Amino acid sequence: MAYHACWTQKRHLSVKFVRHTAPAKLNSGQQAEESACQHLVSQGLTLLARNYRCPCGELDLVMRDGQHIVFVEVRYRRHSHFGGGIESVTRSKKTKLIATALHYLQAHRLGNRNPARFDVIAMAPSDDTNGIQWIRNAFDAIW
Repeated sequence: MAYHACWTQKRHLSVKFVRHTAPAKLNSGQQAEESACQHLVSQGLTLLARNYRCPCGELDLVMRDGQHIVFVEVRYRRHSHFGGGIESVTRSKKTKLIATALHYLQAHRLGNRNPARFDVIAMAPSDDTNGIQWIRNAFDAIW
């Protein structure tokens, strides 16, 4: 059971216990992230962080590939009616990911020592490649 805290108008802290149920969309997203993580680990990458959050945004996976710090955005699409996972990484999403990655590098004092890159894992249940499409250095490939 989780709790929800908020300040009332009279500046008193009100704490309520609420039961959160995760929507199906969140569960499929979490499953996609787990599958992507397992795939990348099987390819030799090492997991450093999962769901890293800061005021700028969130990084799905932070991994190490040799000397590179790899920031991985996992995009799951049940249908491709409105574009696939790759197309869903918009310019504004890219800007948020870069800002969050810079925050991560500063917070962990990794900025000067390690080169970094952004990868995208696009997943769809109907793909022939077990649902995983891995684009290394995706921001250069997309833009």
